[in-house]
Amino acid sequence: MELQKMNGHSREDGFDGLDAMAEHEEFLPHKTGGKKEIHFTDFEGKTSFGMSIFNLSNAIMGSGILGLAFAMSNTGIILFLVLLVFIAILSAYSIHLLLRSAGVVGIRAYEQLGNRAFGPPGKMLAACVITVHNIGAMSSYLFIIKSELPLVIQAFLDKENTGEWFLNGNYLIIIVSAFIILPLALMKQLGYLGYTSGFSLSCMVFFLISVIYKKFNISCPLEDLHHNDSSIAAHHAPTNVTEDFCEAKMFTINSQTAYTVPILAFAFVCHPEVLPIYTELRDATKKRMQSVANISILAMFVMYLLTALFGYLTFYGAVESELLHTYSRVGSGDVLILCVRLAVLVAVTLTVPVVLFPIRRALLQILFPDKPFHWVRHIAIAFCLVFIVNLLVIFVPSIRDIFGIIGATSAPSLIFILPGIFYIRIVPEEQEPLLSRPKIQATCFAALGFIFMVMSLSFIITDWVTGESRSGGGH
Repeated sequence: MELQKMNGHSREDGFDGLDAMAEHEEFLPHKTGGKKEIHFTDFEGKTSFGMSIFNLSNAIMGSGILGLAFAMSNTGIILFLVLLVFIAILSAYSIHLLLRSAGVVGIRAYEQLGNRAFGPPGKMLAACVITVHNIGAMSSYLFIIKSELPLVIQAFLDKENTGEWFLNGNYLIIIVSAFIILPLALMKQLGYLGYTSGFSLSCMVFFLISVIYKKFNISCPLEDLHHNDSSIAAHHAPTNVTEDFCEAKMFTINSQTAYTVPILAFAFVCHPEVLPIYTELRDATKKRMQSVANISILAMFVMYLLTALFGYLTFYGAVESELLHTYSRVGSGDVLILCVRLAVLVAVTLTVPVVLFPIRRALLQILFPDKPFHWVRHIAIAFCLVFIVNLLVIFVPSIRDIFGIIGATSAPSLIFILPGIFYIRIVPEEQEPLLSRPKIQATCFAALGFIFMVMSLSFIITDWVTGESRSGGGH
């Protein structure tokens, strides 16, 4: 039965006879008397097609959605749409490369794919990139807590922020980290994608509905616009409050535009989760998993576009780098926005431990590859990670800076560079020579990611060096 399943899988994926033989040799037990190495084709997935779409959509969706309106305000609607379509299509193609590579060798983890392609250095590279990316994700979640929790407490106490310690975001993230995040991170196991996936996704849908609703309830310019010219200047490139301030820009470029591609790339990263979801998919085939990926990316594309569009059309040039924080300027007593804030805060707080688990797994594979589970290591790594992320969030002035650097380095690596070079190394030359069209495409894809990385980092560093305006708040 296993052979029949593999034969069917080979036909559907378009492998030729030589490739099919190589794949079977890889999956069948060798006559060595030892145990057969476990591959994802040995597992009978039980997750339905629809639930797999739900899981991958939740893996894609993250705090990046809160920064898309800011990105649109610095590119214009048309340029933003072009970039969003571009990144979405390239993300789907990179998943195709990952699935194709995994189908050849039967591996179900990003780090193991790196090990197969380049040996221990490849495994370490993939683990390091995933670690850096997830630390950025954890930082983004804590930045939201730092930014939004004081506003929620203010609304409940019905008072202004006059410097009390319990309205200081830095103290609040330390308290939340110590009493909620760290205890959850110390659990030995956390169910795949965590128990908060459904709640997190529903919170973001609620957020989108609220953004669309508030577009028709907030007039521009904001009532406090003329009283906050200095605040606007602190958050954006120099802005003159002119008659066209409340007009949508179709195409614009300024010093903040350099952050758009990293923000968009960060928003579509789900690649470390693709292979585990593939493993658990019922009746798993490459074509079926690619359909899961395409539908998930399309759904998130629609959500991202609507959130960015309606958020931008609400605040135009006054939108901040974290959209939810911008609503505080139209009154802290808005019950709907308060509910959205609470929902998003609970979601991101409970998601931080879920993001921490892959980092710890990667660190354990790098530092203690052959060691059995030990509570001291387990606790020490969790504590160090939470401590480092807290320091980042407290001392880095803007979440935009973290998203800029992380999004310009780890996101292009996970989406473009690693899938491309893994594909080139793993797919046998007997099946696809180096000068075959698929491998040339993969090479160009990896090179494109490298160009994205260099350009984004160059623009961001130039922005820092020239001392251009810094956006505050959050992402």
